[in-house]
Amino acid sequence: MKYCLIGINHKTAPVEVRERLAISESRLPEAVRSLASRPDVEEGIIFSTCNRVEVLARSVDIVPDLRGFLYGHFQMESSALDSHLYEYSGPDAIRHLFRVASSLDSMIVGEPQILGQVKEAYAVARSVGAVHSHMDALLSRAFAVAKRVRTETSVGSSAVSVASVAVDLAKKIFGSLQGKQVYLVGAGKMSEIAARHLIAHGAGAIFVANRTHERAVELAKKFNGDAIRFEQLYDMASEADIVITSTGAPHHIFRREHGEMFLQRRRNRPMFFIDIAVPRDVDPAVNELDGIFVYDIDDLQSVVTSHVADRQREASRAEEIINFEVQRFLERLDTLDVVPTIVSLQDHVETIRQAEIDKVRGRLGALSPEQELAVESLTKGIVNKILHTPITTLKGAAKDARQKDPEATTIIELVRKLFNLNSSRANLPRAAKQKTDVEKASLKS
Repeated sequence: MKYCLIGINHKTAPVEVRERLAISESRLPEAVRSLASRPDVEEGIIFSTCNRVEVLARSVDIVPDLRGFLYGHFQMESSALDSHLYEYSGPDAIRHLFRVASSLDSMIVGEPQILGQVKEAYAVARSVGAVHSHMDALLSRAFAVAKRVRTETSVGSSAVSVASVAVDLAKKIFGSLQGKQVYLVGAGKMSEIAARHLIAHGAGAIFVANRTHERAVELAKKFNGDAIRFEQLYDMASEADIVITSTGAPHHIFRREHGEMFLQRRRNRPMFFIDIAVPRDVDPAVNELDGIFVYDIDDLQSVVTSHVADRQREASRAEEIINFEVQRFLERLDTLDVVPTIVSLQDHVETIRQAEIDKVRGRLGALSPEQELAVESLTKGIVNKILHTPITTLKGAAKDARQKDPEATTIIELVRKLFNLNSSRANLPRAAKQKTDVEKASLKS
């Protein structure tokens, strides 16, 4: 069983590269189906946020070609991507997933949005049948680890987000947000968070524009703002001192000619764009205009650094938790490697026990319910004591096998030969069902 992960994030690639790989919410199911349909992928999931695009896959015998998937799906040459990609496999892939879900790999350590984004990606992957059994258990464990990190450390205290940092940047620009006109373009969760922070810091009128007008009305009502129809987007933009834009548009919605028009209407009064969308909503050429200042997602990094020192100690504690949880999960995986053998052994011995009871039943005569129970208890007790040592040995050998100990593999094969066990699940319907039950219980506990 192999877990492999490949991706880019805010540490390895600038926004102009990340936006080329960004997958919109509407296109994500199709992308995950494409991943799961590959012959080298048993299960798969894709995470696509403003700061990362990652592909996590599980295979049985071969290493999946996730680079090939990225090149093909996004129709990009390897030369454009290779220097920005990172890859993890096995324990490192599991550790990376746990760190991402726990917000230790975020631009802002401890920000709360990433866990929700991972859960949304998980829901999409499950809905198209790309995640089941092992990957389902891995993701469930990642959510439990994230909860433990947030509960047992203060890494998420005074939680910040990309949206709140954007507001901090606006404060630095203006000195005060008192009475400033704000235009929210896009009515998603990030825009709502931004609006809350803006109002808390004294912002004046808030306008909201969204492609789905009903959503704009809903968000505007929460803050006593005004909803603007998307077709009137450019008519109202020049009224705003601050434009915070976060749409899912695949192309720039604010271009240089729009900036020139806004400046003319504002009589050259300065205007600030905070673009927290990936792909970007604002053409970088707009920033070349005197009087308009554009900040994208990567520009927020300078504000983020002020949060890092405060959280470093708690982040270190969180890393210890994750290292422990990775080891714990790997130990469960080790046990699963010998589950078919253990279940086959249990079935084999149980068949012998039942056959021997049936042989002597005629000589025993009619038994009372109490006597039947006594026979069952006696024979099962003997079987369990006999099986205890080989099962414990098998579990220990599975752990040693991960350390490349050749003797461990020999022990597992020896047990199979000694008891003449058939490891084919096709010939063991009851064992197969038990294996599935054991896998789920073991991995999720």
